[in-house]
Amino acid sequence: MRSYVVTRVLGMFPTLAFISLIVFIVIQLPPGDIVTSTLDRMQAQGVEVSAEQVQNLRAQYNLDEPMPIQYLRWAGGFITGDMGYSYLFARPVNELVWERLGFTLIITISALLFTWVVALPLGIYTAVRQYSIGDYVLTTIALIGLATPNFLLALILMYIGYEWFGISIGGLFSPEFQEVPWTWARLRDLLSHLWIPMVVVGLGGTAVTMRILRANLLDELNKPYVVTARAKGVRPIKLILKYPLRIAINPFISTLGLLLPTLISGEAIVSMVLNLPTTGPLLLQALLSQDMYLAGSFLMLLAVLTVVGMLISDLVLAWADPRIRYE
Repeated sequence: MRSYVVTRVLGMFPTLAFISLIVFIVIQLPPGDIVTSTLDRMQAQGVEVSAEQVQNLRAQYNLDEPMPIQYLRWAGGFITGDMGYSYLFARPVNELVWERLGFTLIITISALLFTWVVALPLGIYTAVRQYSIGDYVLTTIALIGLATPNFLLALILMYIGYEWFGISIGGLFSPEFQEVPWTWARLRDLLSHLWIPMVVVGLGGTAVTMRILRANLLDELNKPYVVTARAKGVRPIKLILKYPLRIAINPFISTLGLLLPTLISGEAIVSMVLNLPTTGPLLLQALLSQDMYLAGSFLMLLAVLTVVGMLISDLVLAWADPRIRYE
């Protein structure tokens, strides 16, 4: 098990290095850079900038250096914890990232817990009660949740909240708690708003995970060892939990690594609809303005979270299934 863990952890570093190179190339693909974007806005406002000033700006932000040097500066700073300076917001990237990343993690983790808490019992129920009314109802709801985009569900909830109840469900805080220090009252206000993005972001993953567990459990319930155990009088609950569920849950665990990036990307879109103070809206502005340090740092942090999520799912899977450890 130790060698398996060491191998998986060491494999993260070349993966993240390759991702950082791809992120840098993709951000640099559009013509121009943050300086040209800034100059275009200034010229649209009637402000004239001399060629010497433009050259000074490019030198100030190291944009006059070759691309490989720019990449090494950015990647080296990211590794040492210095994510650079945001040209767009005129603030250090570290401050902007940590202001928003915490809320992104809160929404993503809560959506992940919602997915597991709801999908696990419903997946077991629909497999055990195959072709029952409950199975048909839950399957229909799951398919509707799977087919409905997150942003559309967020718009529907906003409309229902405003038209039926006269309240706005956008944001994570009430107006009086927006800029105040953390207190128990502010935490309670956050929790009272958190359930909406949690459900919106986690609903699609819940539907997928429930269907995966149902299919795997149905496959196990029809195998000879289950039939034999049932014939020997093993109690149904003990039979399901001790034998077929332990095998059927393996893909359920392994999908954690695939579900996490889906939740993060879904959170970005939902954040723009619900006006949430997360990484999504800020990342969009940074990409549109080609703010290399801000956009690249956000994308790399999300990549790190994704790779770590996949590592955790692999380790939990190895812990749950001895066959993986021994191999």
